[in-house]
Amino acid sequence: MKAIVCVKQVPDTSGKVAVNPDGTLNRASMATIINPDDKNAVEAALQLKDNTGCEVVVVTMGPPPAEGMLRELLAMGADRGVLVSGREFGGSDTFATSQILAAAIKKIGVDAEDVVFCGRQAIDGDTAQVGSQIAEKLNIPQISYAADVKIEGKKVTVKRMLEDGYMTIETQTPCLLTCIKELNEPRYMSVGGIFDCYQKPVEVYDYNTLKDDPLIEVDTIGLKGSPTNIFKSFTPPQKGQGRMLEGADKNTAAELAAELLKKHVI
Repeated sequence: MKAIVCVKQVPDTSGKVAVNPDGTLNRASMATIINPDDKNAVEAALQLKDNTGCEVVVVTMGPPPAEGMLRELLAMGADRGVLVSGREFGGSDTFATSQILAAAIKKIGVDAEDVVFCGRQAIDGDTAQVGSQIAEKLNIPQISYAADVKIEGKKVTVKRMLEDGYMTIETQTPCLLTCIKELNEPRYMSVGGIFDCYQKPVEVYDYNTLKDDPLIEVDTIGLKGSPTNIFKSFTPPQKGQGRMLEGADKNTAAELAAELLKKHVI
């Protein structure tokens, strides 16, 4: 049994956001973090490993420095990593990315009892599309917005979080689950895990590794194979500094009302 987890390295939105002249993100000049929802997916896989002893494989598509992120996940407890990296994959939108990741997951191998985990969505694109598209291309059932997961043998029971409540769904492995932050609390790297992570294998899948898969065609990957075109990206203007009014008396209320009146709010 394996748990395969798709993760993404995303810009740290608490810092500087840089945009290239063509509208794409200048990722090389920005600090990066592990996508938050993907960490919940990793934790779900690690909990499955704690209960069953299964292997946990973490997969990401990105430039060579993304190996550092994979090492962090290995330090958390994952067993091996796969870095999908190649110039041919650059500029991929959600459709092209799902093509490439699905081919990589097929290369890893999806057996009868395996589960693929993804985060609900990435904070840089917020599309929530890649996980579902991967499941479609792997031809396996999918359950999104997982807030609780129980796996017993080949039966998978998931409580999905909806806008107005919950939905409980059962399926069979192999399947794909997209995870939300309410599912769990991701663990930290351990000291022993940090030492051991450099002894664990990280494979690199480039274009030549995946080119024989039917999903990997010149017109279905990279910028050329991406039907989504970005019209415009920009760094939002900085807002002015706020002003705090201290106190809870009549004078403070009068001062607040005067400020709101001055700004034509009231």
